[in-house]
Amino acid sequence: MALAICEDRSAAELRAYARRAPSLRAAARAYALANALEGMIRAEAARLAGMERQALRDAVLRYNAEGLAGLEDRPKSGRPPGLSEGEQAALAALILRGPDPERDGISAYTREDLARLIAARFGRQYHPSSLSGVLRRMGFSRQKTRPSHPRTDPAAQARWVKRGCLTP
Repeated sequence: MALAICEDRSAAELRAYARRAPSLRAAARAYALANALEGMIRAEAARLAGMERQALRDAVLRYNAEGLAGLEDRPKSGRPPGLSEGEQAALAALILRGPDPERDGISAYTREDLARLIAARFGRQYHPSSLSGVLRRMGFSRQKTRPSHPRTDPAAQARWVKRGCLTP
């Protein structure tokens, strides 16, 4: 016996949703449902959307129960973050404050410097290349400001620009 599909949306509305769906998997489920609503055999509707008949059945059950939200992927648990929320906030504050050239001996943090800092402060070991993902999730990018010498004289730079040597 065929499983009935909730008909509160037409096949055209499901196809429109599939075009703007946040993920390809949700779009495939919406296309399969639209195909089935138009009278296509379930196995053929699933095959044209790139899925198995059982996956279409599961999508129908979730769509009937939850509507369009049922077509989205469920969040996956995944591995817990290595740094807690408080540790991430402390690390973000350290990054934003930046290193002290006289105390730290560097003018800008590199991933190697941050790996050493995390190991010393929080007792967690990170490989420098894996810190890219951690920093990206915290909202940082790999771009950094242009370094400046600690003994730079802004007044001398302003005089240099005013004499017409450089155009601002």
